[in-house]
Amino acid sequence: MAANPRDVLIRPLITEKTSMMMQENKYAFQVALNANKVEIRQAVEQIFDVKVLSVNTVRVLGKVKRMGRTQGKRSDYKKAIVKLAEGQTIEFFEGM
Repeated sequence: MAANPRDVLIRPLITEKTSMMMQENKYAFQVALNANKVEIRQAVEQIFDVKVLSVNTVRVLGKVKRMGRTQGKRSDYKKAIVKLAEGQTIEFFEGM
């Protein structure tokens, strides 16, 4: 595992869709590309002091974007959706 759990979790993903998932006790994070599900579970449990039931990961490929005549590409990233035990929540603005 990485030396620091904060190297595994990069940032929380807060969108309209993830806000709806929070009502089902699911939270989304951008995580390191080389992080696995076990590392993500341990990092969330250590940082936020909660019990994680499951972790699902998605590898999101960066889009190709045009900037005038030149063409660029956004970075690839990995997204983790973490389901917490019943009755547990995460407050992002205090924990991260």
